[in-house]
Amino acid sequence: MSASQTTPTLYRVLSWVVTLAVPVSLVLTSVRLLMTSAFLTFEYNTPNFPEDRYGFTKEDRLYWSNIAVDYLLNDEGISFLSDLKFPDGSPFYNERELRHMLDVKNTVNGALTVWYISLGLLAVLGVWAWLGKWWPDYRHGLARGGLISAWLVGLLILFVLVSFGVLFVAFHNIFFAAGTWMFEYSDSLIRLFPERFWRDIFILVGVLTLAGGLALYFVFRRK
Repeated sequence: MSASQTTPTLYRVLSWVVTLAVPVSLVLTSVRLLMTSAFLTFEYNTPNFPEDRYGFTKEDRLYWSNIAVDYLLNDEGISFLSDLKFPDGSPFYNERELRHMLDVKNTVNGALTVWYISLGLLAVLGVWAWLGKWWPDYRHGLARGGLISAWLVGLLILFVLVSFGVLFVAFHNIFFAAGTWMFEYSDSLIRLFPERFWRDIFILVGVLTLAGGLALYFVFRRK
């Protein structure tokens, strides 16, 4: 194969690399946007958000949930959570909850690493495409990746609306050891983050990814 034939083939391959990186970047960007105090404030103020039968007020939930999210994003050890106490001096989290939060932190760290890599890859390939004169292939990769993302998360949103429980269990069984993520209704994690909280997160990640995917498609599609 001559050099003149190899170059277009390489650019087509790189275009598909861009396509595959787009859904990863969009989904993880959406997830990161929701790991914020602003989202917690929004979520706990949504209409008909279930009250805590054991007594947490909205302000309590905001206070404790922000600490939990801070732990997932900082470099602190599990003592950041294990040192937390209720006013009566009892531990805020039990040992089972602490083990799970450590698992979640490790998963979040891995996801953020993948996110950084995917964004960096898209940026590097974008500069190369611009300077290397294969920008049309790069644009096509972005548009195609956006469209694929939109289709995938569209199906995800539909599944969440129809059968969230099945999806929720499957998700946890993929990322965590069986049974380690199940807790009593009286445990702090369930009181802070009931099922409604996670259903809304799945839907919002889907909506944000869908919006980003469609934006990429309509902006970068071939005219």
